[in-house]
Amino acid sequence: MSFILNISQRNKVLLTMAKLVASEKDVILQANKKDLDTYNGEDLAMEDRLKVNDSKIEGMILSLQQLANLPDPLGVARFNFTHDNGLHISNKTAPFGTVCIIYESRPDVTIEAAGIAFKSGNKIVLKGGKESLNSNLALVALWHQALEQNDCASDWVTYLQFNREQTQAFLQKPTQKIDLIVPRGGEKLIAFVKEHASCPVIISGRGNNFAYVATDADLQMAIDIIINAKTTKISACNALDKVLIAADMPRKHEFLQHLIQELKKHNVEILVDQFLTELEGTTPFQDESIWFEEFLDYKIVVGQVANIDEAINKINTYGGGHSATIITSNVDKASFFMDTVDAAAVYHNASTRFTDGFQFGLGGELAISTDKLHQRGPIGLQHLVTNKWYVLGDGQIRS
Repeated sequence: MSFILNISQRNKVLLTMAKLVASEKDVILQANKKDLDTYNGEDLAMEDRLKVNDSKIEGMILSLQQLANLPDPLGVARFNFTHDNGLHISNKTAPFGTVCIIYESRPDVTIEAAGIAFKSGNKIVLKGGKESLNSNLALVALWHQALEQNDCASDWVTYLQFNREQTQAFLQKPTQKIDLIVPRGGEKLIAFVKEHASCPVIISGRGNNFAYVATDADLQMAIDIIINAKTTKISACNALDKVLIAADMPRKHEFLQHLIQELKKHNVEILVDQFLTELEGTTPFQDESIWFEEFLDYKIVVGQVANIDEAINKINTYGGGHSATIITSNVDKASFFMDTVDAAAVYHNASTRFTDGFQFGLGGELAISTDKLHQRGPIGLQHLVTNKWYVLGDGQIRS
């Protein structure tokens, strides 16, 4: 049995890890280059997630430093009650125990997600994809160094170098106690984990995020938000895939032509519904199922809706439950949209690209959950805990 490391130990490991990532940057980049050199490059989004550069390393370091400076999420009282018989009853946060993270392509998960789980008092079991093996092994070696330098057992972070069949067998019958599994990747990976896992799974679901440009929108603001949300990182689950335009928008044709020009500058393929087929530079789509798709590519759908009610209905029907934004100058309309849209994060006059644990002040994220239990949206430090009841007495018995 592993006892929980105290907060001082956990913070020291995180700060040591930040220093090691900085000092061993060249080793990490060299390992990542091996992965990139052997990757077939067929999936643009996966290749983008796979790549480690100076910016990503700086993000890893900052995430570890921020985590070390955040309060201890363990032992936080959520409820206190004194019984008539004198019993003192409280409910406090507690670690899950062992968290298994199964992920594709992204070596930064080896730092960010593992760091959050570790700070929350959990042991970490990592299972990365074969495409990022060299990067992941280099980072796990640094975890072990950080643990050993602070007199902590190296098995607080374990890496599973398994193929698909071995992973399936492990999910069905783990060789160690696993309390929670978090899959980070595409819909196929998530479905695979859900099908075979024998313990609770947090679903980090698809994006397929929507923007609704209302009648009273600031049109230049709308274009800036759409371009940012679509083009800054097409591999991110918070990227924009669908744009809905109010049918009675003033200067609608002018706005759409401007939007198309800006999207074309970024080589975005523009698909349109039956109401916008006259727009030059676009391609009408025939299959309505495209509204369900998360693209993770330089591709976007632009459609027209009669009003805000139709926009909300469309988003709630087709969206991934991740993020949605409304561009409008009407605060009441924005509040109605945000209260009614069924998504983990809702926005008024802002890009969906902010749906991110680091951007939300959580010091990074374990995952962005589209489930409603036990936590929705970015899962940060304070969310990766369960709870325990503490009952203090002096001989009470129940009659």
